[in-house]
This record gives sequence, C-alpha cells and structure tokens, in this order.
Amino acid sequence: MSKMSRVSTRYLPFADAASEGLPLDQILRLSLFQISVGMAGVMLLGTLNRVMIVELSVPATLVAMMVALPVLIAPFRALLGFKSDHHKSAIGWKRIPYLWFGTLWQFGGLAIMPASLLVLGGDVVHNIPFAGEALAGVAFVMTGLGMHMTQTAGLALAADRATEETRPRVVALLYVMFLIGMGASALIIGYLLRDFSGLALIKVVQGAAVATLVLNTIALWKQERVRPMTKEERAAPNPKFRDAWNDFAKGGPAGRLLVVVFLGTMAFNMQDVLLEPYGGEILGLSVSKTTLLTATWAAGALIGFGFASNWLSDGINPYRMGARGILAGVIAFCAVIFSNPMQSEVLFFVGACIIGFGGGLFAISTLTAAMTMPAKGRAGRGLALGAWGAAQATAAGLSIAIGGAMRDGVNQLAISGTLGRALESPATGYSVVYHFEILLLFATLVALGPLVRTVRESRPGEAGKIGLADLPT
Repeated sequence: MSKMSRVSTRYLPFADAASEGLPLDQILRLSLFQISVGMAGVMLLGTLNRVMIVELSVPATLVAMMVALPVLIAPFRALLGFKSDHHKSAIGWKRIPYLWFGTLWQFGGLAIMPASLLVLGGDVVHNIPFAGEALAGVAFVMTGLGMHMTQTAGLALAADRATEETRPRVVALLYVMFLIGMGASALIIGYLLRDFSGLALIKVVQGAAVATLVLNTIALWKQERVRPMTKEERAAPNPKFRDAWNDFAKGGPAGRLLVVVFLGTMAFNMQDVLLEPYGGEILGLSVSKTTLLTATWAAGALIGFGFASNWLSDGINPYRMGARGILAGVIAFCAVIFSNPMQSEVLFFVGACIIGFGGGLFAISTLTAAMTMPAKGRAGRGLALGAWGAAQATAAGLSIAIGGAMRDGVNQLAISGTLGRALESPATGYSVVYHFEILLLFATLVALGPLVRTVRESRPGEAGKIGLADLPT
C-alpha cells in the first residue's frame, strides 16, 4: 500500500469501503441517489405537510392521506427488488433500468407537485370538484414510486459491486449519505422558504425535481458493466416470486423481526406529518424554523449511528441495542409533549433530535440483525432489500395516515368541549398521538424480547463491521 493510500484510509471517512471493483470515487458518485431520495423525503415530510396544513389550510387528515399514498407502492418494493435480481436485457443491465425509471417517476412527481398543491389550497380560477385532491394524489404517488424504485435498485447495485468484506461499509456509507442529504436539504429548503409565498414554493419544489434528475444521472453513469446476454439466456424462464419469497422466509426468524420492524417504525413515524405543524400551530414557529426539524432529526440519527458502531464493535446483541433506541424514543416523545406547557422551543428541538437518535438506533440494530439472516436459493439480494424496505415503508405510511386522522378526530372533540374544559385546546390532538406512539414503543419492546435469545453476544471486535441493507423513506 502506498503512503498516500495509507493516509486516505486513515483520515478519510469510509475510505476503507473501496475495493478494486468499486473504487472510492465511484462509491461517492453512486451515493448521490441517496441525496436525491433524502431531499424528496424532506419535501414530503418536512416541508409540504406543514405548508399544506398551516399555510394552505388543508385538513390534517387529507394531508396525512396524501403523504401516506406512497404506502400503496411500498409492498411492491420486494417485487421490484426481485425483478431487478432477474431482469434480462440485451446488454445485461439489471439495476440501472430500475434506477433510471425510478428517477423519472421521482422527477415527474416533484415537477407537478407545487401546482397541484396550490389547486388543492383553493388558488384557482375555475373550481373543479376534487381536482386538487386528484392532482396532489397523483404527484405524491409518482414521487413515492420513484423513491422506492430508485432506492431499492440503487442499494442493490451498490451491494452487487462491493465485495463481501467491503459491503457492510459501502452500505453504511450510503446510509450516512441519506442522512446528510436530508439534513442539507432541510437547511437549504428552510432558507429558501423563510419568506413563504406560492411562487417561492413552486421554485423550490421544481428546483428539487431538476436536482433529482441531475444527481441520479450522475450517480448511475457507468455504474453497471455491459455484459451482452445470449438469446438463450434472455429466453430462459424466470423463477417465480412466490418461490423466491419462500426461500427468503426460511433464512431465520424473519417473521417476528418484521413484526418488530413494523411496530417500531409505526411508533417512530406516526408524528412525521404532525411534528412541523405542531411547531407552527402550537409553538408559533415559522416555516423556516420547522423545516430545520428535519436537519435536527438527521443530526440525531447520525449520532445514533456513531453509538451503534461503537456498541456493535464491543459485541452488543443488536436486539438489546434496538431496545435502547426504543427507550430513547420514549424520552423523546415525553420532551415533545412537555414543550407545549413549558412553551420551550429548545425542549421541542431536543425531543426532535432524540427521536432521530432513537429511530436511527432502532433501524440500525434491526437492519444489522436482518443482514445476518442468510438468503437462500432463489432469494437474491434485491428481494431482501426490497422486502425490508416494504416493511418499513408500509408501516411508515400507515402510521402517518393514522396519526393525521387521530389528531383531527381528537381535536374536533376537544375544541367542541366534549372532552372537558381542561382539554379544550388544539394541542390535545397532537398530545394524544404522541402518547399513542409511546404505547406502541412499549408494544415493540414486548415483541422484541424473544428475539434477544436468538443472537449470542459476540466478543469485542467480532461484530465491528455493521451493514445497513436498507433504510426508511
């Protein structure tokens, strides 16, 4: 190893993730698709939800349904991953076609998003019933489909090109880039929308659409080798999805783990559509300030990633580490709840940071456990990544819809005086949702318990390389 190589490996983060088949510059370039997915996530969950509820006066239930629409596509992530595993083309590409078409869907959804939201908010010349709802629904579905397809294919491509030794560090790098993308996008979008107007919204969202196309095109360029397939190879029958799924399910206690992931994701994500509106409506924060919540969450998740790396290096049982993330989530939601009676912006942002810490720690721990489950037979890497993403995204989407409906229903009862004078406040609906999330966290702990016995404690350094196969959108 040259002196320069030793220096780069020592001082550059993730420099040791490079291999002969996947140099560091190509890893960093490929990771740009995670930046675009993180940016889209900020738009959907960190900016547009608050703008729709507060500035455009759209009911929270409707907003939650819009944001949750991509959940309709989420269960198909496993199928998308399976299809990319066995995709046939004359030039031999498997992942690039899915990555490219995912990019186009994501670009198209963001491109039409601002106009559809303005129509939904009533800024129209001719009032056509349900036109706003239909247009916004199409925009959210297109964006969600693009995010799911792009991320599933991109992560599978990275895992394909990496070696067995470097794969955990490559996928860990992609996870960090996703968080960086969310954090940086939140800061930029918050700055651009500090003086909110309809025109500013159009510029920012359509600018994000263009950035998506540019970043993903750069990311996928020359990332997959051309390997011409013979006519016989293209004509060969593909394995059935059902058979591949059965092989995947035989890889370990996958059923209970998916239950844990589902419950935990619901617990941490039910507030996604409500945290920014809570800051704006209850604490009186501006659009710019509430958009910073996503950056705060991402910072907490990065801190969680650092703790996870050290703990796993010390040989901790990943399920025990997941329990620590769940307990951190309980503390986080308590902080958010008490920020209202104390009228404390600091406590509110601290709570948001700990939500990111706990959620990130929980995701890393369960993903690490999932990576140890061997995929057998016809179950390829794309299927495993897609199945994991489907479980997380489905739970996230359902929890968002339930959270919005719960907030609106409880607030209607509270403001009408049905719940008593003490609860006659718009903060009541938010508080009930946060308390329900705490209840779900304890339910996740109960489901997690039996899994602790399935993984032995390893010796320090034995589990030092953590690999993140997928991550929540």
